[in-house]
Parts: sequence; C-alpha cells; structure tokens
Amino acid sequence: MSRYKRPVSVLLLIHTPELQVLLLERASHAGYWQSVTGSQEDGESLIETAIRELVEETGITAAADDLRDWQLSNRYEIFAEWRHRYAPGVLHNTEHVFSLEVATTRPVTVARGEHRDYCWLPWREAAARCFSWSNRDALLMLPVRLGRPAG
Repeated sequence: MSRYKRPVSVLLLIHTPELQVLLLERASHAGYWQSVTGSQEDGESLIETAIRELVEETGITAAADDLRDWQLSNRYEIFAEWRHRYAPGVLHNTEHVFSLEVATTRPVTVARGEHRDYCWLPWREAAARCFSWSNRDALLMLPVRLGRPAG
C-alpha cells in the first residue's frame, strides 16, 4: 500500500425524494461545505469507495444497488495545500459522481477529524453553498439526472 493518496475519488450526493441535500462542513476550513467525498483505496472499486466514504463520513449505510452511478467524472487541479498527500508531481484528481436517495432527512454522525457540522438544504441552496465547482455543478444537475422537475 502506498503512503500517498490515489488521485481518483468519488463525489456522493445524498438527497431525499424532495431534493433536500446533505452537506458536510470541512473541519479544517470553516465555511467549506461539500457532499461526501473521498479517495479510492488500493483494490477498491469506485462503488466500494463511495459506500466506505458514506459510512465513514455520515454513519449512513447503503448497498451498492442503492447508489446511482452517474457515469460522470470531473478532472480538477488539487489545491496546493493538499498536494503533499499525493505522490510528487501529481497535480490533478479525477472524481467520479454518484448519488444516493434516502427516505427523509436524518441526523448523521460526522467524522470529527474531517468535518465539523452538517446540514440538509434544498438542492439549489446546497449548490450555492458548495466551495467546489464540481460539487456545485453536480447538485445543479440533480433534478435532471433523477428525471424530476427542477421546481
């Protein structure tokens, strides 16, 4: 196992049927809100990464069949402050988008070392609060991806 993170990750949007979206606030950056994210570990499929990160970051459990693979990936530059986690010379990450519908909003157990708080917001408000362009754009696509009116 490498001591470096792989530059492959998942973005997992968690939402209710009414499109209330779960956001997590990063512990190291007050005001940085995001969906569940995380890097793929050696030997994991992307769906396994999404399920592991879901449990680690929220305490919510789900089966592979519960997640929707958007077949969408985003490539972005890794923030300079986080590059030390990756092998020398690695500057970009490829993120794969998934979503999970839960029946209703619920309390979650945040990973205290990673996140300080959580909230459930309507999808448009959640998109506006995200610091990451890829997270924002995925949230703005949510109604269309689910075949629901954007109302």
